Amino acid sequence: MTPAGDTGAPHPNGAGRRGAGTTSEKAPQTPGAPGSTELPETPETPEGPSDPEAAGPTPPSASGPSGSGAAPPEEADGPGAGAGKAGRFWSVRRVPAGVVALLLFAGTGILLYDAASVRAGRTGMAWRRTLTDELASRRLDDVLMLAGAAVLAALGLWLLVLALTPGKRSLLTMRPDVPGVRAGLERSAAALVLRDRAMEVSGVQAVRVTVSRRRVRARATAHFRDLAEVRGDLDGALRAGIAELGLAGRPGLAVQVRRPPKRR
Repeated sequence: MTPAGDTGAPHPNGAGRRGAGTTSEKAPQTPGAPGSTELPETPETPEGPSDPEAAGPTPPSASGPSGSGAAPPEEADGPGAGAGKAGRFWSVRRVPAGVVALLLFAGTGILLYDAASVRAGRTGMAWRRTLTDELASRRLDDVLMLAGAAVLAALGLWLLVLALTPGKRSLLTMRPDVPGVRAGLERSAAALVLRDRAMEVSGVQAVRVTVSRRRVRARATAHFRDLAEVRGDLDGALRAGIAELGLAGRPGLAVQVRRPPKRR
């Protein structure tokens, strides 16, 4: 007989009815026995492939490869972060500007004083009357007129050249590796560095290096070794030294090697 309160049917989760604080186990039942019910077997759902490569590519995360939300270095800095056009340094031209301003101030001041004196009933300055008479009486093809015009034209051209050229020819512009920072190198310092590099070459007795904005010239004397070998080693050492200077525009290189003069 079946105890009261027990229907004999299995619990949906496969276990018998459980009371509070007690554990009951399902009794084995024989198929076809009275009071027993057979449940249909549910087919198992096939699980996905365990191999991550077979499951296909994983979509990239929006927070970056590390998941920390930081962008890669190349994206954070941007392409060409340290690149940019490196222009030359412009001179302030304090001395020419000061001289021109002082001359203009003195000339306009004297003319205004003379004009105010004439308006007040006094006689004008003698030099102004003489200059006015000379300009009124002389012809345009006069030698003094042509000479004065040439001097004034030369001064005006000189001022235009000073205003349109950057100046600071002794300063070489360096490569802008850091954004917002401009650096320069004196030509004398660059020549000293390259001279030290040239003296390290075997066979070089003395060397003279001159550096300009477009070319580096080295004149060396070799007291031993073949001149062609010394010239090749010197050329390689100076080219490596020029590359290490970090200049914005790499100058050309001219190397001359000769034997020292014979002593008599």
